[in-house]
Amino acid sequence: MGPKTHLIKTDTLSRKNALFAGHDEGGRAWGRIASLIETAKINGVEPFAYLRVTLEAIAAGHPQSRIDDLLPWNFTPSS
Repeated sequence: MGPKTHLIKTDTLSRKNALFAGHDEGGRAWGRIASLIETAKINGVEPFAYLRVTLEAIAAGHPQSRIDDLLPWNFTPSS
């Protein structure tokens, strides 16, 4: 399975999952999360590790003025 096939399958799954969001805002939230996951993959970042570290940083009070630090292309996994 080539990269294009993988992306098409992921997009299709995301679209089907979004149908069950239950509410417009739930669908938008799902879209944001799916976008972050796919952007992490494109940047060679493991999505679960990225989301875990990013959500922990937000919960710990990461300043909103430095939100760019948390984008997938700026992610550096800790050892």
